[in-house]
Amino acid sequence: MKIDLITIFPNFFTGPFDHGVLRRAIRTGLVEVGTHDLREFTHDRHRTVDDRPFGGGEGMVLKPEPIFECFEMLGVAQKPAREAARETVILLSAQGLRFTQAIAHELATLDRIVFICGRYEGVDERVNELLCDRELSIGDYVLSGGELAAAVIVDTVVRLLPGVLGNPDSSVHESFGAPDIGDAHAPGDVPTATHGAGGLLDYPHYTRPAEFRGMLVPEVLQAGDHAAIRRWRRQRALEKTYRNRPDLLTHANLTYEDREFLASLEP
Repeated sequence: MKIDLITIFPNFFTGPFDHGVLRRAIRTGLVEVGTHDLREFTHDRHRTVDDRPFGGGEGMVLKPEPIFECFEMLGVAQKPAREAARETVILLSAQGLRFTQAIAHELATLDRIVFICGRYEGVDERVNELLCDRELSIGDYVLSGGELAAAVIVDTVVRLLPGVLGNPDSSVHESFGAPDIGDAHAPGDVPTATHGAGGLLDYPHYTRPAEFRGMLVPEVLQAGDHAAIRRWRRQRALEKTYRNRPDLLTHANLTYEDREFLASLEP
């Protein structure tokens, strides 16, 4: 996958992309990342990238000319041809659609993503209308610019690419992961103790030592009964989702047993 970041702060990404999974993906060639400084596409001695908004109001707005020049240099496919080219252009904006794990999976199927990082009061709307396929926001709050949001989305998407994670199931058995597939295994296989998230929050995790500062790892996780472990993990995932993100339960695929357990949590 190729990722391009159009920004006025290209050095911002030096830190986030120099560690962990992203660093490894870039070094092994699974991902190619290019950062492009908008100021390199200006033509005045002040390297101006912003101006006052028409109609008045506070703040400054990113000008369209540098963005269009940068975009044209990148050679991105035109809008009608992008789906076939497996490319997309995204504007990071507080007014955008909220980014989700489902969108991350969709983006992970592409070959190229171009991010335009908004700043100040925003970006000239002609950039959005003529160049971008969608606007994305990472949450219901306002950042100083789109760079942080771009780094979050890049990390989320890259870890879904084949070969990036050491264990490909790691991106399945976690919060907002794929639906659970049950215990369908070939004859002779050991039934898995892992329970897919199915869009819920992940269940709690424990490691050694079994006792730490007076707190014990739940006995069910140490007993080796895979069915019991799966049941415990499902119930803990349901409980955590119920407590922290009850909105996720609306669209979750719940069994009768799940619904009975959730009813038992009602005060």
